[in-house]
Amino acid sequence: MIKLGAGRLDRIVAVGAHCDDIAIGAGGTLLTLCLARPGIHVDALVLSGGGTEREQEEWAALAAFCPGADLRLTVLKLPDGRMPAHWEEAKSAVEELRARTEPDLVLAPRTEDAHQDHSGLARLLPTAFRDHLVLGYEIVKWDGDLGRPTAYQPLSPEVAEEKVRLLQEHYPSQRHRPWYDREAFLGLARIRGIECHARYAEAFSVTKLTLDLGE
Repeated sequence: MIKLGAGRLDRIVAVGAHCDDIAIGAGGTLLTLCLARPGIHVDALVLSGGGTEREQEEWAALAAFCPGADLRLTVLKLPDGRMPAHWEEAKSAVEELRARTEPDLVLAPRTEDAHQDHSGLARLLPTAFRDHLVLGYEIVKWDGDLGRPTAYQPLSPEVAEEKVRLLQEHYPSQRHRPWYDREAFLGLARIRGIECHARYAEAFSVTKLTLDLGE
């Protein structure tokens, strides 16, 4: 197992198609980063849920998942499940986000995700963030689309437990879903931990990675 750092991280971009995507896919990584780097800048963009209770949930949740961070969140009103039909609006939002930040790391959905909103957003990211490290997070669901990750962020048991607790606390609108429970979230984290010789982990796909091993 090779461990490579990304250098100093001062700015992060996190994007999701729906409220809760970022927290489910990368909540433990955000907790780990923000706890280690107080004052880190986090620019978050969510394409749907604006003006609803989901937006209120997202504000409270990301504030909890990014303790001590300089958090900026934008939640748009694109219709859930219809992102391909609103491609221009989504692309404009991603371009506007890129224009106001120069991140060291981008957290985004995977291009292999079976949900059309997730994969559509994932395909947009490289058109705006061309020279950035983009980690594609995974979201467990009925589609059975989990693959073989290429990057892992180990999570301490405390962070893994806190992630699950915050997911349950801050997204009451999702508790009725059959896959939205402690066993699903902690179980996947345990499996990904096994794969990287840790107790728990979040896993990501990396489409393109440039190395600088000479410094």
